[in-house]
Amino acid sequence: MTNTLHARSVLLPLTFFLLIALPFPLRGQIPPAAAVAVQLNHLTSFSALPNGIDLQHGEARMQIVALRENVVRIRVSLSKELPEDASWAVLKEAKQSTVAVTPDNTPGAVGFRTQALRVSVNRQTFAMTIADPDGNVLQQDALPTEFHGDSFRVYKTMPQDEHYFGLGDKPGPLDRRGQAFTMWNTDAYGFQESTDPIYKTIPYFMTFRAGRALGVFIDNTWRSSFDFGKQIPNTYSFGATNGPLDYYVFYGPTPKQVVETYSWLTGTMSLPPLWSLGFQQSRYSYTPQSRVIEIADHLRADHIPADAIYLDIDYQQQNRPFTVDHNEFPDFTGMISQLASKNFHVVAITDLHIANYPGHGYAPYDTGIGGDHFVKNPDGSVYSGMVWPGPSVFPDFTRAKTRDWWGGLYRDFSKMGIAGFWNDMNEPSVFNTPTKTMPEDVIHRIDEPGFAKRTARHAEIHNVYGMENSRATFDGLLRLNPDSRPFVLTRATYAGGQRYAATWTGDNSSTWNHLRLTTPMLENLGLSGFALSGADVGGFAGTPQPDLLTKWIEIASFQPIDRDHTEKGSGDQEPWVGGPEAESIRRRFIEERYRLMPYLYTLAEESSRTGLPIERPLFLEFPDATSDHHPIDVDPEAAGEFLLGPDILIAAPPYPDKLDNYIVEFPSAEWYDYWTGQPVPKPAPPVAPKANAPPSPPDSLPLTIRIHPEMASLPVFVRAGAILPIAPLTQSTSEIPQGALTLRVYAGDACAGHLYLDDGKTYAYKAGVSLRMDFQCEVRADGITLRLGEHKGSYPAWWKQIRIEIYGWSPRKRTVRLNGISADAMLDSSTTRVALTIPDDGRGELIELE
Repeated sequence: MTNTLHARSVLLPLTFFLLIALPFPLRGQIPPAAAVAVQLNHLTSFSALPNGIDLQHGEARMQIVALRENVVRIRVSLSKELPEDASWAVLKEAKQSTVAVTPDNTPGAVGFRTQALRVSVNRQTFAMTIADPDGNVLQQDALPTEFHGDSFRVYKTMPQDEHYFGLGDKPGPLDRRGQAFTMWNTDAYGFQESTDPIYKTIPYFMTFRAGRALGVFIDNTWRSSFDFGKQIPNTYSFGATNGPLDYYVFYGPTPKQVVETYSWLTGTMSLPPLWSLGFQQSRYSYTPQSRVIEIADHLRADHIPADAIYLDIDYQQQNRPFTVDHNEFPDFTGMISQLASKNFHVVAITDLHIANYPGHGYAPYDTGIGGDHFVKNPDGSVYSGMVWPGPSVFPDFTRAKTRDWWGGLYRDFSKMGIAGFWNDMNEPSVFNTPTKTMPEDVIHRIDEPGFAKRTARHAEIHNVYGMENSRATFDGLLRLNPDSRPFVLTRATYAGGQRYAATWTGDNSSTWNHLRLTTPMLENLGLSGFALSGADVGGFAGTPQPDLLTKWIEIASFQPIDRDHTEKGSGDQEPWVGGPEAESIRRRFIEERYRLMPYLYTLAEESSRTGLPIERPLFLEFPDATSDHHPIDVDPEAAGEFLLGPDILIAAPPYPDKLDNYIVEFPSAEWYDYWTGQPVPKPAPPVAPKANAPPSPPDSLPLTIRIHPEMASLPVFVRAGAILPIAPLTQSTSEIPQGALTLRVYAGDACAGHLYLDDGKTYAYKAGVSLRMDFQCEVRADGITLRLGEHKGSYPAWWKQIRIEIYGWSPRKRTVRLNGISADAMLDSSTTRVALTIPDDGRGELIELE
């Protein structure tokens, strides 16, 4: 059915200024702006759809449809025809999903309801409001959507207590409120806290207000921008210079549900190989071949666990991708084999710029030209720009055939046994242009399933170019070895790029400030889909102070990717640099990472299914930590804190170079010290405040303690109720742990834990060749009961026994029953924990202690 309202022309005079817009929620807060060509500020007609509503303002059209009960998609066009329905980011299954809606029209508004959302559009102003079923406003237009030629901008109200997270690894505080950002993938060597843009475009953010979370994803690959109240108070906005106005809004209400829904839209990471979670050693560059072997031997001789060594561009002949400099690496294949025998995986850089080197038998160039695989100038000639090899040409990854060709270039390296590949410089970075990238009029030829076959300017493809590079690498490796999990590391990417590659934060600096910046950058990357991410440990640009390197290695041991990397010309940055005392501290933290490998790998598997990040802000697990329901992470005292999965809290100081004591804010009331197993003591009751004085932040939180920072230690805590799986120490993930699996049980409410295991290499887990175990415990007044679940799946456990360590509980009778049979002799207790070791035959165990 179509309802027609009094007509109004959609085209407004160019002299029509925003100052005379029809009434909107924020009328009077409009900036002095230039003329608006087109505004959507009055509804002229609408049509109900089975899954949403179609609305018109003259010739302009807005379509709002429900993909799920909690997901709506909004598309806007200046004409009656909506743009091509194609996406580099959104999965086909998600885009085609639909649910029936119930029309919800009133004299003042039109709209619809789902089980989770109410969508209404004001008949007079065209302002859209999205609320939950109880009427809580989740998102509301603040000003009319406006178009300036090909560009557009959307404005939303910005409540004073709302916070914003996401947009990938933009530097700065975790909360985006009060900041503005540009999305344009940029080579940002030595970026600083205020640098923008940098390497990635992930036009997605989460709003969080009073315990309710909402996700917003703008699917537009052109240069775009986001403003969270920087220009207009109490208003956030987003827009792009061109392309479709196409965005998704999805409700939690919890932050976890928002993250999982974003992953439903754009995909999750593929389960990575186990070795990629180990310690990785890199620099620009380890050369010659003897130096690479020397580094590997030093790591093994000093018993520093490690799994990977990286080769930067100097292993190549004159920096030409897919070549080897045989003067510096006389037996490259033998070196790869020798490193494998020492349980090292090699990750080799393969930049996307192909040397423009005709007539010399350089196969990547010759086959690329022969297959017409390179991007073109507007006149049809092949575009060439200066990068590391000199004049270079660039694959046109918008063509499926070109991606297939690119993937085939890895055949020789794959046969050699190189385990992973590193796609750098793929913004794309170009040296000899003022923009540091390709001219925007360079031509790409889209020839891709799901898209209309057409040409596109680089201005449209730029932000998705790096992702399609990593996609070509991932898919190519999978074709070459269908049962081996690829590992691809990319610098530039777009939303959905987590399906193809891990990432890192780019060319950071060896400064204390950059160590501080790492935590919010990785947290926001995790919230933006990239569960497997890291930062160059120790910093890339420059030589770190010994204490800085030590503290960085400590913190990175609890982050998803742990790669020590630095630039050419800087000092050595391996764990032994600075002497035996510093090396001993660093080794201890790297060893702890390997003991935690069962927990880390279980988190990685969870991420591959749900999209939940490995490194998490506290509010993701504890959205109601504070009395007023603001996210605890925005407190200045908590700026250095993060969670590793749901159970481990790392409490680095908010300013790691300061020597002053600092406060650790906990998001719940019961925690244990990871290192000692002792419960975190409750603070003394606060001194009564003066009359009418507001409470201090620590007084309004469940638990706080004061910490004195020390170079040799890092405060780490475990949630009460957690059960952590711990392995015996190994020197690499290729080694089979020798001994019992340890379960550390931290007595508390909701006591549970999980373990996932498989071969760490192949896709056999998809056929059930994996192992899952669930653990529960219940603390009662007269004892404690533990249930160790049966082994689910056909993958064999590496352990025959399980050692159980219980913290925060003491036996009264010292009696033990194992599956109902007395087993008192197994009990081993101390002042800090109760322990026992039991056989594990895979059928599950019931342990009762009193």
